[in-house]
Amino acid sequence: MKRIDWNALDEQGRSEALARPAQSRAAELRDGVARIIAAVRAQGDAALRELSAKYDRCALTELEVTDAEFAAAEARLDPALKAAIREAAARIEAYHRAAVVQPVTVETAPGVRVERMLRPIGRVGLYVPAGSAPLPSTALMLGVPARIAGCREVVLCSPARADGSCDEAVLYAARLTGVHKVFKLGGAQAIAAMAYGTASVPKCDKLFGPGNAWVTEAKLQVSSEPDGAAIDMPAGPSEVLVIADAAANPAFVAADLLSQAEHGPDSQVILLSDSTALLDRVEREVERQCAELPRADIARRALAQSRLIAVASLAQAVEVSNRYAPEHLILQVTAPRRLLAGIESAGSVFVGAWTPESVGDYCSGSNHVLPTYGHARSYSGVSVASYQKQITVQELSADGLRNIGPCTATLAAAEQLEAHRRAVTLRLAELESMA
Repeated sequence: MKRIDWNALDEQGRSEALARPAQSRAAELRDGVARIIAAVRAQGDAALRELSAKYDRCALTELEVTDAEFAAAEARLDPALKAAIREAAARIEAYHRAAVVQPVTVETAPGVRVERMLRPIGRVGLYVPAGSAPLPSTALMLGVPARIAGCREVVLCSPARADGSCDEAVLYAARLTGVHKVFKLGGAQAIAAMAYGTASVPKCDKLFGPGNAWVTEAKLQVSSEPDGAAIDMPAGPSEVLVIADAAANPAFVAADLLSQAEHGPDSQVILLSDSTALLDRVEREVERQCAELPRADIARRALAQSRLIAVASLAQAVEVSNRYAPEHLILQVTAPRRLLAGIESAGSVFVGAWTPESVGDYCSGSNHVLPTYGHARSYSGVSVASYQKQITVQELSADGLRNIGPCTATLAAAEQLEAHRRAVTLRLAELESMA
């Protein structure tokens, strides 16, 4: 990890210190994804089988997971893992139900009633990666809020293995959360299938879930097309920023940094501290712990583009964190809640020494599908609201129109929209004649 003194940098140096690994949107990637999307749109299921054979090296006769496959997956799954999945799902549901946006009715003036109605998005598509490792936790994070929102149909795609089967834990989590259909599809072709529909895969209104560069590019492309699908958020590689003081446990800090570094070689981890001694201890501890990891090679590649940054104070650390806008922010300081008021941009915050980021990934109850790559400045993580539409309703009585009609007419006239103005003044004149 690169050592940096924040206060020794000029503005350009600070921007470079917080620069994320470049995301590939090279012409080759864009064109390759566009060809896959075009093939799926033109050839449907036939293209999906051909692309699955090419990229996932499996021959699929049936694209959809059958009831027999769900049953076999559940039977094969370790009982302890099934229990952990159920336990995690219960906490995720408890938090997400409590955080549901509520309908609102407000009388904004006498006789003027304005409401907010909530309606579920009709059909949603969930993507659960299974690249270097399957992610049943993502099936929980996407499936639970979709069920709470009441989406009419929930579709899930996850890549098949070489034998044509999906990961057992992913299937168990999908069935547990009430997903209606699961397809053995991965990559850009899965995104295209859910965005545009095929004979087997229903066309979805909105797509959710993380993925590699091909999946991310496919989501961006389909969301830019009028007949495509909306997406949850822009996505990038996983990342964590830790703020730690001299009292922090260096082993804990190192473990949190490595828990993100092992995600992938393009992940990024950053440590900010006002203690150079703590930075020294963490640097040694990262090296020691990394050597013990099964995914040490992946972690080391991520660490090569990560940072240990010395700051003058914890207040300055918060300023730097807000500038970076991390997906995950860990506060390993003596009084972590004192820093919360200053946090403006972060996907999810982990407070104190006993709150590893891993619990948020799996089973604290919060959602781990979060904005990355600086998008936490303007996006939030997935929630029940992500699966809903908010519809406003207004109703005026005759007195209500008398109360706000003149205001409406004045503003319409100022904007030179005469028909708007007359829609109000004709009614006001009618009310006057009835008086």
